[in-house]
Amino acid sequence: MWAGRNLRKAIAVLRDEINTALKVAMKARDERRVSTLRLVNAAIQNADIEAETAKKATLSDDDLLGLLQKLIKQRQESVEIYDKAGRKELADRERGEIEIITAYLPQQMSEAEAKAAIADVIKATGAQSIKDMGKVMAALKQGYAGKMDFGKASGLVKGLLAG
Repeated sequence: MWAGRNLRKAIAVLRDEINTALKVAMKARDERRVSTLRLVNAAIQNADIEAETAKKATLSDDDLLGLLQKLIKQRQESVEIYDKAGRKELADRERGEIEIITAYLPQQMSEAEAKAAIADVIKATGAQSIKDMGKVMAALKQGYAGKMDFGKASGLVKGLLAG
């Protein structure tokens, strides 16, 4: 797991990295990368504005990682829709955007690592039934933001708490 300080430093650098990558992509005339990074920047700016109106100082580390994961999830849903509709070129474009955005997230945990982390959190929180699922998910989001797919984790937590 990333140490908190290292993750904060990584997030602080993340905005600069995205802007630098955008400039490089513009110079290289990489249209897909330019459009994807512009979308990421716009989403970050919108989230910043929402944070300001909600009287938060800035986006937290978890907020920014969650935002990137949300962008990826939206594209994964689009890929499914395009694949079902037989629109391979659009699905491939979305897959390319997923690849670009994923490069800015910490490396995702494997399923085995996720199961081990979930078991540890269940033990640490003392969760015993499905009623404790919210407590477990909150602890997972706090400790593993950006590293774990919480949609899949939710199913794993249900399975472990129900059994």
